[in-house]
Amino acid sequence: MVLGTVAELKTKRIAQRLLDPILARINSFDYRPSKFVTVEKFADAWEAQVLTHQKPSSVKAVESHLRTYIRKHLGKVLLHELTPQMQQNFVTLLSQKVSRKTVLNILGTLSSMTRTAKSWGYCTQPVTTSELALPSDELRKSARFFNGEEARKVIMLASEPYRTMFAIAAMTGLRAGEVMGLQKADLDLDRRVIHVQRSAWYGRVQTVKSKASRAPVAMAEALAALLKDYLATWKANPEGFLFLNRNGRPYAANKVVEYGLWPVLDKLKIERAGMHAFRHCHASLLMDVGANPTVTKEQMRHSDARITLGIYSHIIGDSQRDAVDRVGEILRPDVKLCAQMRPN
Repeated sequence: MVLGTVAELKTKRIAQRLLDPILARINSFDYRPSKFVTVEKFADAWEAQVLTHQKPSSVKAVESHLRTYIRKHLGKVLLHELTPQMQQNFVTLLSQKVSRKTVLNILGTLSSMTRTAKSWGYCTQPVTTSELALPSDELRKSARFFNGEEARKVIMLASEPYRTMFAIAAMTGLRAGEVMGLQKADLDLDRRVIHVQRSAWYGRVQTVKSKASRAPVAMAEALAALLKDYLATWKANPEGFLFLNRNGRPYAANKVVEYGLWPVLDKLKIERAGMHAFRHCHASLLMDVGANPTVTKEQMRHSDARITLGIYSHIIGDSQRDAVDRVGEILRPDVKLCAQMRPN
């Protein structure tokens, strides 16, 4: 272990002081020798033995973190040298290139690696984001979402199977991948419930986002009617997927947006957006009709109501405006009375 340079440690006594606590730990009766390896070499083993068990969508993002940032800037660093100061240097470097959210995602990957390393007997220190100085949270641009009239026009103009996809997304708040992964057996048209069992990502089936995402979703009567019409002409397939492309695979959400959604938005002269705009639309309409936060949380399948309120706090519906108007009417000053009370 390198204690420092000769220039930094002027005397043998100073060096000995730094060495003493290290020797004390090594000479302790419960000491276990640790293994040493570079971040790059450990990343290779971790990627092959741990990362492969994660969802395809997660694997793609983490591989990008490893390739673009971790191996590039920390590859030659030994795991035991990945101290809080080294981690802070890495954060400062990242902050000059990417957003705060991306920094946190990269640190999440690095943290997962160090936890595994420790459990495998390597000498390393944990990555604790709460102890690092992170870039300030930049002003978040409000997510684009459709209002009720826009979503209704899109559903009316879209051709099948896009029409049914958009109707499900707008009337239930399902995520794009969850819509693409639906099978006929997931639909309970009698009880008007959709059971979310899986997600589809670039044509590959994977698990849903979280445990909360598996909760059943209420189905509007109008959606039940649309689904019955769709199923009347639906072509059965061995696994029962509602939507399959010409290659017999679940649709990729980006292709649905490019070929199904954007042409319709352009015809309607509505600003382009992605499938998530339907999810935001559903949340906004729930709030607009007076659904309480708990009901909205259950339908959006968030683990915490604060997530729902935090993500969709930018939404201002007519019900909120009506409430503000009612308060305004209570507080509206009487112009004539004000004139009488005003001193001459």
